[in-house]
Amino acid sequence: MGTHRAKVDLPAIGQRIRKIRGQILQDELCTYLNVTQGHLSKIERGRIAPSLEMLILLSDRFHKSVDWILRGEGF
Repeated sequence: MGTHRAKVDLPAIGQRIRKIRGQILQDELCTYLNVTQGHLSKIERGRIAPSLEMLILLSDRFHKSVDWILRGEGF
């Protein structure tokens, strides 16, 4: 049995986060997420991955599944 590694598409994850953020300013969302604007910007540009805590907060705030944020599947 071989090992399988999931392909993580950070730019696509960042695009989906930017999409659900919509017209909300980065600064406003950063306050909710308890991160800096620079940190959120790096995530939205696909430079770094969001934390598990951030994924849960985004899911709760925007009513999108963590699976959708990560893979674009689900709702």
